Parts: sequence; structure tokens; C-alpha cells
Amino acid sequence: MDTSQLQVINNEAKNRFEVKVDKYLAICEYKLVKDRIIFTHTEVPPAIEGQGIASRLAKTGLDYAVANNLKIMPLCPYVAAYIKRHPEYLPHVMEGFNIK
Repeated sequence: MDTSQLQVINNEAKNRFEVKVDKYLAICEYKLVKDRIIFTHTEVPPAIEGQGIASRLAKTGLDYAVANNLKIMPLCPYVAAYIKRHPEYLPHVMEGFNIK
């Protein structure tokens, strides 16, 4: 699957980035607090796992944070792992937040 063709939507009413693939919904949840975005949970249904969908959600969320000058707090282990693999986001991670 070419995930670059997937349309990720920022569902602000539900505080999550989401993408539909067939009948499935994958999400990356967040909370906005002042000038911070706290990524709390990423979930991809088992039927569509392993196709890069979580990566696409994480990238979209992180790009949104950077574009809106938000400090990133990756409480979600998947988003933290994504940042570790893509260190260009490290300067935007909230100070004192260790990416391991």
C-alpha cells in the first residue's frame, strides 16, 4: 500500500488524527494543552497493520505540531519510537522529555 495516498484527517472534535482504509479506522490521539501537543495513543486495526499506516499518522501529527509551533510530548510509545527514527523532530520535543 502506498501510504502517501492516504488522506489523514485532523478530527479536532475528537482530538485525533485519523485515516480510513476500507471499513477500518486508524487513529493517533492527542491532547492540546497551552502550547503543547501530547500524543497519547496510536491504534491501527489488526486487519490493516504492517502497511505503514501508523507511521503516516505519526508523521502527520508531528508535522502539524511543527507547523503550529507546538512543543511535542510523545507519551504514546509509537510516536516516541517514530521520533527516535526521525530525529528531525527532536528539536520540537518538550525540554526534559527523553526519547529512548
